[in-house]
Amino acid sequence: MELWEQILLGAGALLVILFFGPGANRMLKDSPKGSYSDWMGVVKLIAVVILFVIVLIALERSMK
Repeated sequence: MELWEQILLGAGALLVILFFGPGANRMLKDSPKGSYSDWMGVVKLIAVVILFVIVLIALERSMK
């Protein structure tokens, strides 16, 4: 990637942060807090996805 493209990309990223930053900060302050059961549901979902990926990798390696 050329230098001018990197500078343009960095400037664009900075503008996005400056544009969406205050709204995201306000959203985080005003959002409801998750309970223990909510977080455990997220952890279980992530664990299932990780196990699924591990099974897919194991199946692919056993095919070779």
